[in-house]
Amino acid sequence: MATTNYESIDEYIAAQPKEARAHLERVRSTIKKALPKSEEAISYQIAAFKLHGQVVLFFASWKKHWSLYPAGKALVKAFAKDLAPYEVNEKGTIRFPYDEPVPTKLVAALAKFRAGEVEATAKKKKKTAKKKTTAKKKTR
Repeated sequence: MATTNYESIDEYIAAQPKEARAHLERVRSTIKKALPKSEEAISYQIAAFKLHGQVVLFFASWKKHWSLYPAGKALVKAFAKDLAPYEVNEKGTIRFPYDEPVPTKLVAALAKFRAGEVEATAKKKKKTAKKKTTAKKKTR
């Protein structure tokens, strides 16, 4: 297995087979448009978008499909009807075949849903940190 060390999504996409690149660029632009405040990143040597330092979505190229991650139980349940034509595994991977167009509306909706989850987690952490700070001040 070849060792890679991608430093950008551009590098990641350029290294993929020609047939995959158009799909990956479409996924990338769809997520970027849906999450304009997000940052592009490479994590686990695949493409990712982050908010508040936390990954909202990963996307990756494989031999016969491209994938989005993570698809938690809440996301899968909320989009059950839309995800029915695609393979969704128990580890949180959604697989989309290359022989079909990128479902941009679905990708955008999934990105926004995940962003909501990340925002909620960030608010919860901020609230917890604030409580700890307040508790420390009271004990002084």
